[in-house]
Amino acid sequence: MQGGSSGIGYGLKYQARCISDVKADRDHTSFLTGTLSLKEENEVHLLRLSSGGSELLCEGLFSHPNEIWDLASCPFDQRIFSTVFSTGESFGAAIWQIPEPYGQSNSSTLECVASLDAHVGKINCVLWCPSGNSDKLISMDEQNLVLWSLDSSKKSAEVLSKESAGMRHSLSGGAWNPHDVNSVAATSESSIQFWDLRTMKKAISIERAHVRNVDYNLKREHILVSADDESGIHLWDLRKTKVPVQELPGHTHWTWAVRCNPEYEELILSVGTDSAVNLWFASASSENKTSGSPVEASRQRVNPLLNSYTDYEDSVYGLAWSSREPWIFASLSYDGRVVIESVKPFLPRR
Repeated sequence: MQGGSSGIGYGLKYQARCISDVKADRDHTSFLTGTLSLKEENEVHLLRLSSGGSELLCEGLFSHPNEIWDLASCPFDQRIFSTVFSTGESFGAAIWQIPEPYGQSNSSTLECVASLDAHVGKINCVLWCPSGNSDKLISMDEQNLVLWSLDSSKKSAEVLSKESAGMRHSLSGGAWNPHDVNSVAATSESSIQFWDLRTMKKAISIERAHVRNVDYNLKREHILVSADDESGIHLWDLRKTKVPVQELPGHTHWTWAVRCNPEYEELILSVGTDSAVNLWFASASSENKTSGSPVEASRQRVNPLLNSYTDYEDSVYGLAWSSREPWIFASLSYDGRVVIESVKPFLPRR
């Protein structure tokens, strides 16, 4: 199904690539996004959906010193988040705290809680431990994984362990397993690697070229979804990784990111450089391929693409489901346009 957009829009002043759900905000549907301007002072915007769901409001506007290439909200404190940034000559990563009080009338200065300065190469991402109030986080550059312990009250971050992925692998990103806090998936040019954080060693790997992004299914313990540059989207059962349990077409150009819905296990979102956001209905496991209602099984076999949101003028890089209202998602195109959409018409029956 092809469609435009009936969503709620918000425009950033500069180009941008990353957006994050503010999971720790239990009272509002909130997102954080940051800009990517080489010449101008960059900004972090705190966006909240109005109580009626009809407006996207800027609740806070904050100055950020450098281009923001990755942004992730802390899962247990709504005022804390991480960024990976570039000065134009080198990359860095830091943990920030939003000051109080704040507002959009004047751009406020963020408070730097800690600098993640154990890297020398290009940093790709920062991952927060998904389990509750854990103080652990991971930063990843092209060659290394670094496990940190964060103490926000003392404004410090301590390296707990560091391991190299080896010269043959160039790491590009990853995801922390929400079902096993000792396991992290890391993407590289030729494989998906699964690291055991207790030993900081690779446990298993899936040989797969040009994997761009991965995400775990929150409702299915063994299911991982991957986005490949040219070959679409794949669902993997981590108990048997020789072949994917399902393949989806992806996008007409590069598939950039995938996100599993936090509540509805069959729903997957993807974004790409074809200026589109796709909503998919996918079986969550090999055992579940033919389960469910006959209508849903038929729909899955005929066309797993539920909807394609195409009202964008640039590549779409940022994508986030709302954990508070799991039928809502936010997308971000490179030209700085944030769009909030509802997938309520496509929710599976329960």
